Amino acid sequence: MRKSNKKRARPTRKLGLPPGSLVHIGEIKTEKPSITLIEYDSHGITETRFEDIELSRAHHATREKMWLNVYGLHDPAVMAEIGRRFKLHPLVQEDILNTQQRPKSDEYTDYLFIVGRCFDFDAETRSLNSDQVSIVLGRNFVLTFQERATGAFEAVRERLRAEHGAMRAHGTDYLAYAILDTLVDRYFVMLDNLSDMAEDLEDAALTRPTPALLAEINRVKHEALILRRAVWPLREILNTLARADNGFFSADTRLYLRDIYDHTVHVLESLESVRDLLADLLDIYLSSVSNRLNTEVRILTVLTTLFMPATLIAGIFGMNFHEMPLLDKPDGFWVALSMMVGAAALMAASFWRRNWLRTR
Repeated sequence: MRKSNKKRARPTRKLGLPPGSLVHIGEIKTEKPSITLIEYDSHGITETRFEDIELSRAHHATREKMWLNVYGLHDPAVMAEIGRRFKLHPLVQEDILNTQQRPKSDEYTDYLFIVGRCFDFDAETRSLNSDQVSIVLGRNFVLTFQERATGAFEAVRERLRAEHGAMRAHGTDYLAYAILDTLVDRYFVMLDNLSDMAEDLEDAALTRPTPALLAEINRVKHEALILRRAVWPLREILNTLARADNGFFSADTRLYLRDIYDHTVHVLESLESVRDLLADLLDIYLSSVSNRLNTEVRILTVLTTLFMPATLIAGIFGMNFHEMPLLDKPDGFWVALSMMVGAAALMAASFWRRNWLRTR
């Protein structure tokens, strides 16, 4: 297992505190929180970056719709200010700061709260990195909270910046859909990486089974389990949102949510195939190790058997009898040695014809 060198705030910090207490739980993945605001409508777009809370307090909305994104969740003061500006329930703020949440969706009077997981693949360590993404969808705003800057939603920003793009004409519900769609699209990328790793492990299990390979199989199985834990509840969330007429998603946008739901079903089906392959790899590994052990034992047995006639002949001529054949012959030693070599050669030829001397 990989050990993280990052600071981690544990759930025990909340022991004894009342519900809604703003305490960060999880790894600190950024040194300083970063806040960006995109305001847009059909006429244009404005982007603003806030270096601290004081600058955000002095800002006033300039366009009809807005998207506020926060990188870094370890500063409760930032969360408290955003919660005050957008009238977020204390429990919502608490859940955003707890980065160990299970994907879920909570409906409030003026906004919809969604928690999901964002994944990226580390090519150096060949492992999946998971970050929590919290989404708050209001009537004219979308809030997103991420543990660190991954660039996952840069394509969505580019679509908003496009001068002739149709995204600005849609409501903020369409923006929330685009963010969810990006998360699910990244699941396909992670799935492809897991499939490639599983195929590489399969080849290694057939040719060079080692204890290190067994540890790698278990690690990839754990990665697949983490991905499944993120996709499975998100599928149920999307199914509920696509069917519910709660006013947060328009009828047209709910059609797109159904499409994302179909994608999550596809991811889960493909992920089950990868998990089955990884489970079969354990059987392949054990079979390969057992077959290799049987081969080595067979070779040792054959070698031992080849020396048995020589041991028998040497034992016979080593008996302490006064009258023994060939003891008084000058060439007796060579006769006995020829008998040993001949018997071993006959047995080796017999074993070779039966393929007992071959390792494959």
